[in-house]
Amino acid sequence: MLSIKKVVFISILIITQLSLKAQNNTNSPYTRFGYGELADRSFGAGRAMGGVGIGLRSSKQINPMNPASYSCMDSLTFLFDFGVAGQVSWFYDGVNDRKNLNGNVEYIALQFPITRWLAVSSGILPYSHVGYKFGQAYTEVDAPYVESFVGSGSVSDAYVGVAVDVWKKRLSVGVNMGYLFGTLSHERNLMFSSSSTSAYSVSYYKQLQVHDLKMDFGVQYTHPLDRDASLTIGATYSPGQQLSAKSYNVSVVGSDYQTDTIQGQVSEIPHAFGFGASYMKNNKLTLAADVQYEKWKGCKYFDSEEEFKNRVKVAAGIEFIPNYMKKLYFNRIRYRAGVHYSNSYLNVNVKDGNSYQRHGYNEYGASIGFGFPLIDNRSLLNLSFEYVKVRPEIKSMIDEQYFRFALNYTFNELWFFKRKVD
Repeated sequence: MLSIKKVVFISILIITQLSLKAQNNTNSPYTRFGYGELADRSFGAGRAMGGVGIGLRSSKQINPMNPASYSCMDSLTFLFDFGVAGQVSWFYDGVNDRKNLNGNVEYIALQFPITRWLAVSSGILPYSHVGYKFGQAYTEVDAPYVESFVGSGSVSDAYVGVAVDVWKKRLSVGVNMGYLFGTLSHERNLMFSSSSTSAYSVSYYKQLQVHDLKMDFGVQYTHPLDRDASLTIGATYSPGQQLSAKSYNVSVVGSDYQTDTIQGQVSEIPHAFGFGASYMKNNKLTLAADVQYEKWKGCKYFDSEEEFKNRVKVAAGIEFIPNYMKKLYFNRIRYRAGVHYSNSYLNVNVKDGNSYQRHGYNEYGASIGFGFPLIDNRSLLNLSFEYVKVRPEIKSMIDEQYFRFALNYTFNELWFFKRKVD
C-alpha cells in the first residue's frame, strides 16, 4: 500500500502550490477584460500535441481534460505530475513594441486506482490569469495627464476527480468536482501634472474575488481495431453557472478614499462542450484531434452581458515512438507535434474609425515536444515548445506573439506492489 511518508510528501507539495496561485503568467493587455487569459488544461503529451486531451487515454499520463481517462491505469500504478512553464511575449500596437519574459509553476496533480475499475485524481490547475501594465500621456490645454492601467491576479481550480470503467475497459465515465478560487484586480489611474492646480489625480480600482464549486463530466469509448491498435472517442461537458463571487469598487480622488462592496452583481462562466478522438498504435503512434465549444455569449461579468462571445477551439496532434523495445535511448524518446486554432471569448470595445465597436481576435499556434523516459522506463520528463500568434480583427488592436516552453515531470511508480521476500 501507499506509505504514509509519501502521502505526506505529496500533500505538502499540493499545499505549497496554493501559495503560488496569485503569481502572474501573462503580460497581455487583453487580460484587462473579462476573466483574463484562459489557461490551457492539457498536461505533458497533450500540451506538445496542440493542447489535445478529450480523446486521449493513456496509463502513463494524467489527463484532467477528460475525467473519464483516469480509469485507464492499472491497479498497481501511482502517478504524480508537476509542471512549470514560461514564455517570451512580443506586443505591437502599430507604433510601439514591447517584449516580456515571465514564468511560473503551472500545475500539480496525482492519480491512483481504488479498484480495477475505479480510479481517482486530484490536483490544482490554473483557470485564468490577469497581468498587464500600460499607459499613455495626453496633452490638454488646461491639464496634461497620464492615463495608466494595471492588472494582476489569477483564478485556480482545485479538483478531485473519479472515473469508473463501465464496460470491459472500453467504456468509461468520469467527473471532476472543482473548487474555483482566486482574485482578479484591475486599476486605472489618471495622474495630472503637478502644475495643474485645478485638477486632482484620480484612481479607480475594481476587484473580483471568486470562491465557488465547478463540475466537469466526461465519457470515453475505446474500440479495438486489431491486436495493437485502437480508436478512442471522448466527450466532455461543463455546466455554465453563476459564480459565488464578491465585487469591490474603490475610487480615490485626491485624498478622498471611498470603497464599496457591490451586492448582487452577477458574474458567470459558460456551458462548455468538447469532442475528441484518438488513434493509438501501442507504444508506437498516437494521432488525436479535439473540438471545443464554449457558450460565453450572454454570460454576465459585473452584470454586463456585452463582454463575451462564443469561443471555438480546434486542435490536432501526433506522438511517435521509433522503437520502444530498443536499447538505444533515442529510439525510446516520444516525439510530438501539434497545431491549434481558437477565437477569443472577449468582445473588446475599441475605437474603429469615428465610433466604438466590439471586436475580438483569433489565435493560431504550433507546438513540438519530447517525452524523455527516465531510468525506470516508466517515469517521463516532458518538454514542449509552442509558438502562438494572436491576430486582432482590426489593425488598431494590439498584435501579440508568444514563444512558450513547458517542462513537466510525470512520476510513475508501482507503489501499490507488494514485493515478496524469500
